[in-house]
Order: sequence, then structure tokens, then C-alpha cells
Amino acid sequence: MKVVVIGGTGLIGSKLVGRLNEQGHEAVAAAPNTGVNTLTGEGLAEVLKDASVVVDVSNSPSWEDDAVMDFFRTSTANLLEAAAEAGVTHHVALSVVGTDRLQESGYFRAKQAQEDLIKGSGMPYSIVHATQFFEFVKAIADISTDGDTVRLAPARFQPMYSDDVAAAVGRVAVGAPVNGVVEVAGPDVFQLDELVRETLAAQNDPRTVVTDPLAPYSGAVLAETTLLPGPDARIAQTKLSDWLARQR
Repeated sequence: MKVVVIGGTGLIGSKLVGRLNEQGHEAVAAAPNTGVNTLTGEGLAEVLKDASVVVDVSNSPSWEDDAVMDFFRTSTANLLEAAAEAGVTHHVALSVVGTDRLQESGYFRAKQAQEDLIKGSGMPYSIVHATQFFEFVKAIADISTDGDTVRLAPARFQPMYSDDVAAAVGRVAVGAPVNGVVEVAGPDVFQLDELVRETLAAQNDPRTVVTDPLAPYSGAVLAETTLLPGPDARIAQTKLSDWLARQR
């Protein structure tokens, strides 16, 4: 089976391409540095020739509200059109658990627009909602920092290893379209502010984490359960403690 992975040279995409090829599929990485640009349409027709599945794990280079909306609307529309012309029979996209509950955020409004375009396209599809990656915990601290203070809400979240994200997306990609959303999450629930506080301390990072229920998360205020998946989520195996042990 030929599977084209848009964003196939990034963190998730490169892992996904490797896994699919190991399983005997023909996985092709598509990104601007391989000559494929979903914003302009360059290279899409060529890379999608004879493909059965297209998987979009790409992300916007800018999170500014207008720029990120333009990215997801334009790239998704171009990809859907090219995939339909190529005879692709399964469109898979990676999105985020809680997207529909984070609409105060320009980034998540753009992700919702992407999902809506896919759902309305008429093409068989599957959308994978993943929780935050272990690798991005420090990035969450960075975007929440003002001077030497990190302000975070005491929301609960269930992060997961990027390898497990790639594995979950791969399983969905080679399966039948679900024409809906599949949620995936890590095995353990943490409190966002506490986990970031512990992570920074372990890295000898001098920043102070302040618990603030009104602290925005990518522009959105979090309720306690905003970032948690539903009861039917598929739970990954890798624990944060095991991942941290590997990093050390």
C-alpha cells in the first residue's frame, strides 16, 4: 500500500514513515524539503500518484492567528483536491485532543477549520486526536513564560510519547476509514502546572512555576478536564517515567 505522509520529515512524520516501511508498505515522506508544498500545490500530483492513503501530520510554521488559519485552510483544501484527483481513498489527519474545547485559541480554531474541511470533503477519512507529547512539556513552559515566571493552570492532562503517537496514526492509516475521530492518550494523568514544575526542577531550570487557573494555554483558558480524552480513547503503553529514564 502506498501511503503519502504530508509533514513526513518532522517529528511524527519521520517516525511514521519508518514504521510503515518496516511493515512492508510504501511510505513516502512529503514536505517542502522533498519538493512538496501543500500551500502552493507544488509536487502534490506527482507524490500522490498511485497512493491509497494520505496522512497529514504537517504543522504551520507560524502560530499567529491569521497565518495559522491560512496555513490549515489552504494546505488542507489543496491536499483534499489533489488527493481526490489522484484517487486516494483514505485521508488521515493528526489533530489534538480537546480541539473543539479550545476555540478561544487561534491555533485551535485553525485546527478545527482543518477538521471541518476534511469532514465536509466527501472523502473517506479518519482524524486522530492525540494528547500532548512528552517532548513538548518544556515547550509548554516556554510559551507560558513571562520573565522568570511560568504561569500555568492546574488542568489535568494525559501526555504521550511521540513514538506511540506515530504508531497510533500508522494503525489508523492502514485500517479502514472510521469517518470520525479516534482519540489516543498516554497511560497516566498529571496536573499540568505540577508536571512542568517538576520537569524544570529536574533540569535545573531556575524559572518559577505559578499556579494560575486563568493562565491561558495557547490563548485559551483551561477547565480542569479540557485537555483530557474521552472514555473510549486508545491508551498508549509508554509511561512518562520510562521515557525520562531513557533520556537520562
